[in-house]
Amino acid sequence: MSEHDHAQVNAGEAGFTAFVAARTKALGRTAYLLTGNHHDAEDLVQVTLFKAAKVWKRIEHHPEPYVRRILYNESVSGWRRRQRQPAERLSAVPLDSADRPSADTATKVTLQRALDRLTPKQRTILVLRFYEDLSERQTADVMGVQLGTVKSQTKHALTRLRELAPELADFAPQTPDSSDPAQVFRA
Repeated sequence: MSEHDHAQVNAGEAGFTAFVAARTKALGRTAYLLTGNHHDAEDLVQVTLFKAAKVWKRIEHHPEPYVRRILYNESVSGWRRRQRQPAERLSAVPLDSADRPSADTATKVTLQRALDRLTPKQRTILVLRFYEDLSERQTADVMGVQLGTVKSQTKHALTRLRELAPELADFAPQTPDSSDPAQVFRA
């Protein structure tokens, strides 16, 4: 390996290390929302970063979208594998109050318990649509499903969320379309 190649490898490793240091916390929060528990979230982030490391040279100039897609795809693959297993209960609130100052802990717990009772597919769609701000088309692409599936599952998930936690309606935006739980996700 030439000196130039060595310098490129070291720069790539440094870039990956910097990305991991800067983005692991945010990836972890999203992974927790997707999986519903700390253990699975940590595993999801580790698998995601491992896969990203293998292709870092190709993605290093704009890694965030690629790494996020790995995270979502791994999450979808995981819920497909666990589809027949019972859901685990949430044990703690992972959201950093510094990052989410406007909602109190009780609201966060209520939301997380309600999300935990949705199907994994519905939960993933809500997280992608309203926490990650992906469009319906982007969500369909990430999950590998039809646009109509995203639309119908969003509708069913929001209906179920309203049934499970009607008290969250107090945190919905006061707009003509108050079906957007994004306010609660970001609160």
